[in-house]
Amino acid sequence: MKLVYVFDAYCGWSHGFSAPLRELVARHPELPVEVVSGGLFTGGRRVPIREFGYVQGANAQIAELTGARFGEGYEQLIADGSFVMDSEAAARGVAALRRAAPERAAELATDLQKAFYVDGLSLSDPATYRKLAADAGLDAEAVVTAFEGPEAAAEARADFRRSAELGVTGFPTLLAVDGERVVRLAQGSARADEIERLLASLS
Repeated sequence: MKLVYVFDAYCGWSHGFSAPLRELVARHPELPVEVVSGGLFTGGRRVPIREFGYVQGANAQIAELTGARFGEGYEQLIADGSFVMDSEAAARGVAALRRAAPERAAELATDLQKAFYVDGLSLSDPATYRKLAADAGLDAEAVVTAFEGPEAAAEARADFRRSAELGVTGFPTLLAVDGERVVRLAQGSARADEIERLLASLS
């Protein structure tokens, strides 16, 4: 059995799920974790963040329910309103980080969300990946080169297809996959202990 975590790096609810995910992964080092990027802000949804009027209210709800922190750097982006969230670029970043350390994919995905939601860094900027890689002890130049290369773009598209094939309709979604059997453990918000009980019921 493995866990499949389908998220979008620009999804606030995915940011709120970072702590439960990291806790669950720490509890179950024996379970491989596949991290899949969703395409929340692609095509016509790549518009200035001010056009999503619900963001601040949603963030307040996420913080209240999950304890997730939204940092000053991110709040400045919201106040300015011109920043454009591009899920394709973020998915390329996930692919580049995942390639550098596949066994740490879940940890690196949560680091990526912290870079945006706490520090206010763009997930379209190669410098963000250089910093994340260096902080994680990875080859920063290799990660940036991968982020900018065609393979990461192909992997991003493959991730979007994988998300659809799994029937994911909202982010984040955590699945348990055992052969042909796919069980949804969480969608949106859940505590690690709740997921733990579901996992136990599958064994």
